[in-house]
Amino acid sequence: MEICVVDYGSGNLRSAAKALERALQETRINGRVRITADRTHIENADRLVLPGVGAYADCQAGLRVLPGLWEALDAAVSKQGKPLLGICVGMQLMADWGREFGDTPGFGWVPGEVTALRPSDKTLKIPHMGWNNIDIKDQPHALLEGICDRAHAYFVHSYGFRCRNTNNQLATVNHGEIISAVVGKDNVVGTQFHPEKSQAVGLRLLSNFLTWTP
Repeated sequence: MEICVVDYGSGNLRSAAKALERALQETRINGRVRITADRTHIENADRLVLPGVGAYADCQAGLRVLPGLWEALDAAVSKQGKPLLGICVGMQLMADWGREFGDTPGFGWVPGEVTALRPSDKTLKIPHMGWNNIDIKDQPHALLEGICDRAHAYFVHSYGFRCRNTNNQLATVNHGEIISAVVGKDNVVGTQFHPEKSQAVGLRLLSNFLTWTP
């Protein structure tokens, strides 16, 4: 199995790659993890991971500036049906629009938009940072198999993914409002939290991604 972690200058790519390598060992899958921005590698990969740290518009611009990378990712997901996992801003880029520092189009793989967090409790800090419980739907997606409801995951974000269709919201987190923690549609899934920083929960989620058949 060839897993490509997309390198467009955003995020701690090595931490994500190391977590995926451990997940390969856990699942006993014969494969390798490649950090790359090469569209040929993306076209030939079995699975894709799109990380992201920072502002939505900056991450989108980072993808756009590399010749053919945006188009290669879109084709891999929309035409080839490759499984893709988005992490943090990588998940947010799957939306139609990001509203951070203006209106920025996303891939549109999961209908919705990314807007600022506005907790009802004004004592809660933004960014939402640290460990928090995730609430999983009664019939969990395969990505969340074996992960207990109210399990802890590690978050760092100031904006949230507002799904147009609640069926695409696979798990939530409460930070003074209900926020998408995991989203998914067809062959794409995404986590607002960082699985590479979420210890056993993150390892199980990455292992599930490697064995998931959309």
